[in-house]
Amino acid sequence: MSHQEISLRRLLCPLPVIRTQDTIKTLQSGDTLTVICTDPGVMHDIPAWCRINGHQVLNTRIESGEYIIEIQVT
Repeated sequence: MSHQEISLRRLLCPLPVIRTQDTIKTLQSGDTLTVICTDPGVMHDIPAWCRINGHQVLNTRIESGEYIIEIQVT
């Protein structure tokens, strides 16, 4: 298993969801991905995308005005 982190700062929806999707396509089941964004809409949009596509959201948090989502690829 591997871990990857992507910065999607200063991007507005739908770009964070699209870039998350593109990155997950390069990962394997069991890998984890940390997504760092500044658009508050991702706190709803990325977990909804994960539910639809069968990936697991491990954690969401806000730190210093950034929205951080940890995903496990399934």
